[in-house]
Amino acid sequence: MNNQWQSYPFISTQLNSVNQCIQEKLKCSNQELQDALVTMATNGGKYLRPAILLTIGQVCGAKDDNDQLIKLAASIEILHMATLVHDDIVDDSPKRRGAVSIQSRFGKDIAVYAGDLLFTAFFDLLLEAIHGSKYLEVNAHAMRKILDGELGQMNQRFNTKQSLDDYLDDVNGKTAALFQLAAQEGAHFAGGDEDAVQHAAEFGQKLGIAFQMLDDILDYTGDDQLNKPVMEDLSTGVYSLPLLMALQADSPQSTTLESILAKGNQLDENDMNQIRQLVIESGAVEQSRELAGKFTQEALESLSALPDNKYNRFLTKMTKKLLKRTI
Repeated sequence: MNNQWQSYPFISTQLNSVNQCIQEKLKCSNQELQDALVTMATNGGKYLRPAILLTIGQVCGAKDDNDQLIKLAASIEILHMATLVHDDIVDDSPKRRGAVSIQSRFGKDIAVYAGDLLFTAFFDLLLEAIHGSKYLEVNAHAMRKILDGELGQMNQRFNTKQSLDDYLDDVNGKTAALFQLAAQEGAHFAGGDEDAVQHAAEFGQKLGIAFQMLDDILDYTGDDQLNKPVMEDLSTGVYSLPLLMALQADSPQSTTLESILAKGNQLDENDMNQIRQLVIESGAVEQSRELAGKFTQEALESLSALPDNKYNRFLTKMTKKLLKRTI
């Protein structure tokens, strides 16, 4: 688990319990598969979604030692891990979180089994924590939404005419659905009323969309060249927000971008770095940041409708930091 939470004891202690719960669930008789699962579980995840679930729970009155919320937070992180493993298999990604990916280190067969086992652990925890609850159905719908987002992104590969609405539909599924589920469950199982659960869900959804947008922006604001994962996205036709914004602009850059992207999966490194420069010159990065700021503000407005306490103020601070990408 990432150590960024150590400065916040009220959440770090609970996240340690989440991590322990995950370690206990990810046990397998096959040693190679067990090694893969342990590698994934200890690979420096941010635990952002569990932190949101637990903190929203505290905003709505949950106690620190709420075992149900700990299990739900663990289930959210395990589901997130499963989607990452399968993403890496589909994309043939050599790295994840700066380390060698599961599929690259252990092979695709072990990676598939690891993803499958993570899904079973996710369902096991749900049955333990909320057996008989309507939220089993809510979780099933969230999983379908994530898949729909991934399929939507796949359908848009190499599509230079992809609209902002297309992009938002996909992000609302593949990224925001888990943020929304985390916040919604945190409020509901802490005893929040219907309005509180709705505001929490809206907060999670808007935060998740802003999170993905800012992740996309980082692709173009790092060092002088695109990093490896972004090159892989470009070569497989996955176009992030700043590139889409630049393509939609009526500018010389958009015409040149169209011409370069017409090469499809035959782009070389020079092409990709030229794409980065054209996107920056077009002003699309600033436009993307403005849009991310709009969704961040909407997230804060939903959060402000929840009880005002130190946990809410922490989430407000965390959400504002997201715009500066310091978490």
